[in-house]
Amino acid sequence: MRSLISGLISGLIFGAGLALAGMTDPAVVLGFLDVAGAWNPALAFVMGGAVIVTFSGYRLVRRRGRPVLAASFSWPTATQIDRRLIGGAALFGIGWGLAGYCPGPAVASLGSGAPGVVAFVVAMLFGMVLMRMIARGRQLGARIARSG
Repeated sequence: MRSLISGLISGLIFGAGLALAGMTDPAVVLGFLDVAGAWNPALAFVMGGAVIVTFSGYRLVRRRGRPVLAASFSWPTATQIDRRLIGGAALFGIGWGLAGYCPGPAVASLGSGAPGVVAFVVAMLFGMVLMRMIARGRQLGARIARSG
């Protein structure tokens, strides 16, 4: 329960930060991507602030012997740049550039009830479910190929 409450509080702080920084407005993001037109540097400052906070946070957390709400740390282990990573990054970037939303700001913007935000989140969730189904199908196919 403590982990759930901690996640909820972290999500609320993250969403409030996005809203305060104006990142829930797709015009800000699209303005950042419009380097040949009316360029808006606000996103660069938000990203810079995020890098500083993340860098500092990781340095502090790595000094701890163990996390506060878990038995051990769960650090990322993947080190390979593969087709799946490149494809996912490309899809993320394309969606971000077309809609002006990425997952965090889109979820934070759901409260507005704007049809574009709702459509984006529904499409995002559909894509997540579809990719999970494809991955499971591939795993099943590989198991069948090994056993047969």
